[in-house]
Amino acid sequence: MEKPKRAQRPHCLVLPHPIQGHINPMLQFSKRLEHKGVKVTLAITQFIFNKTMNGTYSSSISVETISDGYDQGGPEAASGGYEEYLPRFREVGSKTLAGLVVKFGNMGCPVDCIVYDAFLPWGLDVAREFGLVGAVFFTQSCAVDNIYYHVYNGHLKLPLTERTNITVPGLPPLEISDMPSFVSVPQAYPPLLKLVVNQFANVGEADWVLCNTFQKLEEELVDWMAKIWPLRKIGPTIPSMYLDKRLQDDKEYGFSIFKPKTDACMKWLDQRSNGSVVYVSFGSLAQLGVDQMEEIAWGLKNSNYYFLWVVRATEQPKLPKNFMAETVLNGLVVSWCPQLDVLAHRAIGCFVTHSGWNSTLEALSLGVPMVAMPQSTDQTTNAKYVMDVWGMGVRAQCDERGMVRREEVEGCVREVMEGERGKENRRNAMKWGELAIEAVDEGGSSDKNIDEFVAKLVKS
Repeated sequence: MEKPKRAQRPHCLVLPHPIQGHINPMLQFSKRLEHKGVKVTLAITQFIFNKTMNGTYSSSISVETISDGYDQGGPEAASGGYEEYLPRFREVGSKTLAGLVVKFGNMGCPVDCIVYDAFLPWGLDVAREFGLVGAVFFTQSCAVDNIYYHVYNGHLKLPLTERTNITVPGLPPLEISDMPSFVSVPQAYPPLLKLVVNQFANVGEADWVLCNTFQKLEEELVDWMAKIWPLRKIGPTIPSMYLDKRLQDDKEYGFSIFKPKTDACMKWLDQRSNGSVVYVSFGSLAQLGVDQMEEIAWGLKNSNYYFLWVVRATEQPKLPKNFMAETVLNGLVVSWCPQLDVLAHRAIGCFVTHSGWNSTLEALSLGVPMVAMPQSTDQTTNAKYVMDVWGMGVRAQCDERGMVRREEVEGCVREVMEGERGKENRRNAMKWGELAIEAVDEGGSSDKNIDEFVAKLVKS
């Protein structure tokens, strides 16, 4: 007997970890699903909703709220830090997420699938409670995920020492300095090490394992991981108008905790010649020390290149006295900027970056070579790949105090902007940008994987 046709579109509830670097890629995946006929609801915490729904959210994806137990203050309201916050979020988040599923069922718009951030494995428990499809979404690179997995299964034993032979299937030879900071210095971040390792507690039970990468970027690694889990690469999760241009209204993420200084940035860049500007940003979370800020500042000034530097308002007091006045002819310092527009601008010659995965994918997708200055978490591993695997940048080296000195900043900027290695970096960057577009364009590897995911939802 022929199965009756669905009366309505399949419905996905998407659950990101409540920080901008996790929300944006999952929101972009949601747009791809919606474009292919799936109804999507983004479930964010009440705290994040309160912080961002004041004119900075502009997306067609509908939003509902859950609670993390700290609706007024988010993680910072937890007096015991993440050690207190994460169990509370699991307890309250599970109940309020389940309440959303019930709410949609009562409205006649039942949920078919929960796509949950790998940092929140309890999302699968809620999916199973209601007999729903459960899809785990890894927002970081497969390389970093694989390292955490091998810590979880005991193959990589912590703490690592200089004598540890670091071998991980699918990865190049790694030094301790190439490992995520939660692994290289585990005693410094016990609750966060537990968070990233416990991503794999129930990953084998998920119906789908989605990863924000693409086949040719991490080919050997993703092929190895696909032997263990139902892995599908669905990235890079960059707004369509910077890649395949098939979603005509997808020109920005539509979500930002900070308000960008768009006009100031773009007008300033318009006055600069092609490839003449160094763009500098350390993302939405990194907090650099005063000494390090000073070294970066004078390194940029001494390079004699134009620079556009994003320094969040809370970080600007760390700038050297009179720095902005002394560099007014060559530099522009802003509290936030529309990063995709900046990276896509003809004037940008290189990107000095903390090497967060989203920033790395953006630069890679737009063909911009990088000077990597990783700060923590997954950034050190991403920087290793930028320099030694993908050949599209250099990694600034720290001194014995862990400081990147002004001479190193200046030298790295000059190397990428004008050296022979910089020319090769630029060629490789353009190549990776073309491959990123190919992956998400019609019939590309990531596009096919999303099609498969949608087709299975329609049949379920």
